Amino acid sequence: MSCAASALAAMLTGFLIKWIAWRAAFAVPALLSVACGLWFKFACPPETEAPAKRKGKSTVSLPPSMLARVLIVMTVTAATGSILFNLTTNGNSQLIAERFSGVVNDPAVLGTLLAVIYTIASLAQVLVGKLLDRFAIRPIFMGIVLFQIPLLMLCAYAEGWWFFVAMLGVMIFIFGAVPFVDVMIVRYIDDHSRSRVAGIRLAVSLGISSCAVWLLGPAVKVLGFQHLMIGMGCLSFCSLLVVSLLPSEPAPVKAP
Repeated sequence: MSCAASALAAMLTGFLIKWIAWRAAFAVPALLSVACGLWFKFACPPETEAPAKRKGKSTVSLPPSMLARVLIVMTVTAATGSILFNLTTNGNSQLIAERFSGVVNDPAVLGTLLAVIYTIASLAQVLVGKLLDRFAIRPIFMGIVLFQIPLLMLCAYAEGWWFFVAMLGVMIFIFGAVPFVDVMIVRYIDDHSRSRVAGIRLAVSLGISSCAVWLLGPAVKVLGFQHLMIGMGCLSFCSLLVVSLLPSEPAPVKAP
């Protein structure tokens, strides 16, 4: 849902800037956020029991040493995934405008192109979810991260419509990596500790993502988008090495 929202945001921002003014790109989402908060308050049923008091267990039982390794992998990949996700989603508007200079200059059209990329890429999460219901985490996660590396390198040099194709591939595999940390929490952590681990995951992701957004402008100013994309490819390679530390596990068995 968050990735589909990114697609809508990219298109909506372009049209708001074109039709009204840049301030509308802040005011309209703010009003929509307030409306969603009110909807959540009245639509969601109250919980009758705290998650820590339930008897749900993790689907894969690990010894303490292996569980510690999984927690390290979750923390590192949450950090690297947040950096990649936020550098791309926050920088793509300026990047696509730069790479389409002289080809497409209309902000509404550029926003629509980004929306197409994000909409198609968001479907990768559905496919990844289906695969994780049938297969172990490590080979799928490694495959997703492995494909990020050459696509980010290609995106560093592509221009025009070739850049569109390269960026589509990049976002498919960056969006496709989003579910893995949450799946690891569900599969490896029981209900007694799941909320705390999920809280740590969000603290790491949001903390790193805020730093990524803050560093985006200075990094582009000093390095340029080309070197930034190459650096992101190197970061994906580091993620690949960390993901390889995940334990082997049998494929999950679906309940009849």
